Amino acid sequence: MGLPLDKPHSHVVLGLGATGLSVVRFLARKGIVPLVMDSRRQPPGMDVLSAEFPDVTLVTGGFDCRYLVQAQSIIISPGIAVDTPEVRAAMDMGIEVIGDVELFAREIQDMAPCVLAITGSNGKSTVTTLVGEMARADNKAVAVGGNIGVPALELLGKGAELFVLELSSFQLETTHSLHCIAGTCLNISEDHMDRYTDLEAYRQAKLRLYPQSKLSVYNRDDAATIPDEPRNTVSFGLGVPELDDWGLMDGKIYHGASEIMNLLDVALIGSHNHANLLAAMALCEAAGISREAMVKVAKEFTGLAHRCELVASHNSIAWVNDSKATNVGATVAALNGLAEHLGDIILIAGGDGKGADFEPLRGALGAVSHLITLGRDGDKIAVLKEGAIKVATMAEAVEKAKALANPGDIVLLSPACASLDMYTNFMARGDDFRANVERVYGN
Repeated sequence: MGLPLDKPHSHVVLGLGATGLSVVRFLARKGIVPLVMDSRRQPPGMDVLSAEFPDVTLVTGGFDCRYLVQAQSIIISPGIAVDTPEVRAAMDMGIEVIGDVELFAREIQDMAPCVLAITGSNGKSTVTTLVGEMARADNKAVAVGGNIGVPALELLGKGAELFVLELSSFQLETTHSLHCIAGTCLNISEDHMDRYTDLEAYRQAKLRLYPQSKLSVYNRDDAATIPDEPRNTVSFGLGVPELDDWGLMDGKIYHGASEIMNLLDVALIGSHNHANLLAAMALCEAAGISREAMVKVAKEFTGLAHRCELVASHNSIAWVNDSKATNVGATVAALNGLAEHLGDIILIAGGDGKGADFEPLRGALGAVSHLITLGRDGDKIAVLKEGAIKVATMAEAVEKAKALANPGDIVLLSPACASLDMYTNFMARGDDFRANVERVYGN
């Protein structure tokens, strides 16, 4: 569509997709007709936009500075860097650039704090889902979304008393008014190094959550998550907890000196998931969710699809789909979490590394008996372990793994990479893994 020439738009939405559509819907309820721009020629959601909002102009194929600099407010999708030259030009002129989560925050600013927020490099979706399930088990009117599933703005107006939000570093870059009951940064490891200048810049984006939280929940096993400024804090970790912290002792979960439950009753597999559970419980405690509800969910919640998900067991060989491991830290966590497994671990890894340094993976690969690599950056992972097997497709990877595996072994797809070099998303990659496992066993 052509650019509007009659008058400038007060609000410009950059990036369509699910988030952009949620912003347009929100603004429309306020009586605002925005201009929408997307750098893609055929952005997802354009048909929905034209059907729902025929009066909204969509400009595709780039961002036009002439219209950005006339806006009062630019609402930017998380996938677009604020350092994009056209956006930076508008910011240099003093024009506000915010994201959908900031709009959400402003909409609920007159309410008492009612948000539990989760960020970190890995485990966000698991913790967010756990917290939501625990709130539901305690009969709270809860809404779950953000970077997981439903955009934050779509959660409004549905009678929720508590909002549980997963937040990415990209979303936090443009959010500063979120008043959380509690917020956590679960861990920090290299991710999105194609967007950040270094790891510290990425960390600072994550830690923007703490000043917006009444209680900051950090991981005492990961010093990078500790707040830089003194504030009201509680920690979680796999060691013995002190004071009001959360941790493990004698095979049990403790909050300070108070015993919560036996670790053997926890449904989630792996020490990294036990850390996720501790974080979820700390957040829920801050929101007044009952311990009975927390324990009930901990006993029943087996994990999310594509996140250390047991997809098949044949001849006592476990096939585990951890396709959500789109960065090195996630794969290290999965391998460390399975370190006490008695059988061998056969790892399938590789994909689009997003500019990450794979060296931190080297130590964890000591627990791997065979490494199978594929994808754009598979070769960079292969050099970390002698005897690594390089393949071209997931089908070939699964076939090699089956030939190598013995009863009691685990075959783990945990790529340490994004999927976009070979698949539309990490879910499609995980589904392909599952389908090939079924194929080689004749299911």
